[in-house]
Amino acid sequence: MQNPLISILIPFKNTEEFIVDCLESIIKQSYTNWELLIVDDNSTDSSFSMVETMAQHDDRIKLFKNSGSGIIDALKLAFNQSTGELITRMDSDDIMRQNKLKILSNNLLTYGKQHVAVGMVNYFSAEGIKAGYKSYEIWLNGLTKNGTNYSEIYKECVIPSPCWMIHREDLISCNAFEPNRYPEDYDLAFRFYKHRYKCIPCDVVLHDWRDYSHRTSRTNEHYAENHFIPLKLDYFLELDYKPEKTLVVWGAGNKGKFIAKSLIEKNMAFEWICDNPKKIGRDIYGKILSPFNCLETIENTQSIITVANKTAQTEIRDYMDKLNMKSISDYVFFC
Repeated sequence: MQNPLISILIPFKNTEEFIVDCLESIIKQSYTNWELLIVDDNSTDSSFSMVETMAQHDDRIKLFKNSGSGIIDALKLAFNQSTGELITRMDSDDIMRQNKLKILSNNLLTYGKQHVAVGMVNYFSAEGIKAGYKSYEIWLNGLTKNGTNYSEIYKECVIPSPCWMIHREDLISCNAFEPNRYPEDYDLAFRFYKHRYKCIPCDVVLHDWRDYSHRTSRTNEHYAENHFIPLKLDYFLELDYKPEKTLVVWGAGNKGKFIAKSLIEKNMAFEWICDNPKKIGRDIYGKILSPFNCLETIENTQSIITVANKTAQTEIRDYMDKLNMKSISDYVFFC
């Protein structure tokens, strides 16, 4: 299969400012054997008519209206209408680099099924990129360059939502977009991880990722922090939790408290530690917080670490190394 059809899935809603630039970047791709399944999720601006006009001049662009509501329903519709052997997703406010489809498809065909082709990304914004997004870009690209994306999967979404490609059969096998669970990009990354699809290393920037104040991931409730932690915890307990180990929660901030409360509600035993002198010895939810160094006296532990400070994380990694503890099997960072 030298030149397989690539199906590009795009959900869109009220992106009239950017959607023409997005579609033009697809039309200009060096790889030309593609189809675009683009689904309007109940837009109230002129973006639908703009896409409709462009579709009249390129029959590879196939426009639909969402029969449901939300990004996941739109993605399901797009995928059900697709016919390509290779599947990728794109966001309607972003821009593809000219060789994106060519590089992703070449990598995927070289490595074969049960692999995910990913590419490096570049954040850009007319308003300027904030430090948090730049930090995420650097972190994500570092993982992508080496294909080690899953090594930190419990920290943040390790596969950029608009910069992956996969064989159709593999996307079906991992039940993508079923059930409706947000944030859908992070959920999909966990599904790839669960099915042991290997990430293919890539050291090329393939995607320009636009940031702006009214972007969906900034304004929609589905992408609020309170949706991320339950998703991480559920997948951790399903995929990496070792019942024979003593579960430990490290940290008593908002995330640590949420996880502790969730574990209590699940009737799961755990130890709770922190390095904040003001919290050590306190009773929270009926659990007494212990100092972090008691980890040295507890046998066979597996820790969920909710400390967000970067310097503290480095110190914690060094501490875990001294205890001969390994990432994932003995501890995971949840932020």
